Amino acid sequence: MSEFRWSPRPDEIVFEAIRASGPGGQNVNKVSNAVHLRFDIRASSLPEAVKARLLTWPDQRISSDGVVVIKAQDSRSLERNRADALARLVELVQAAAHVPKARRATRPTRGSQQRRLEGKARRGEVKAGRRKALD
Repeated sequence: MSEFRWSPRPDEIVFEAIRASGPGGQNVNKVSNAVHLRFDIRASSLPEAVKARLLTWPDQRISSDGVVVIKAQDSRSLERNRADALARLVELVQAAAHVPKARRATRPTRGSQQRRLEGKARRGEVKAGRRKALD
């Protein structure tokens, strides 16, 4: 999987307008501009492999019953917060869809080992030169 392109269907996402926390003057208690986005992983149209990776993903936004909850409250506009929450959901799914390349164990070359030991010896000489001379 080189580049995983995915966007959720509108029926897979539930938006809930909530009041934003933090400063905001009189307006903060009256207007619900923050958004809670809820996305059920198990009931989604994602490939099974991506679902499995997401369900085991160590992210606090994913609940134990497999629902992603994203809170967006950076903007004062409800629409911008909805777009931000949606973008963060897509980013989370794309990160889970990325399978890291398996690391192959290699051994250091003889030259690199020699250079490392020479550097250590040189550093030891510098430190030895700082010591007081013992008579």
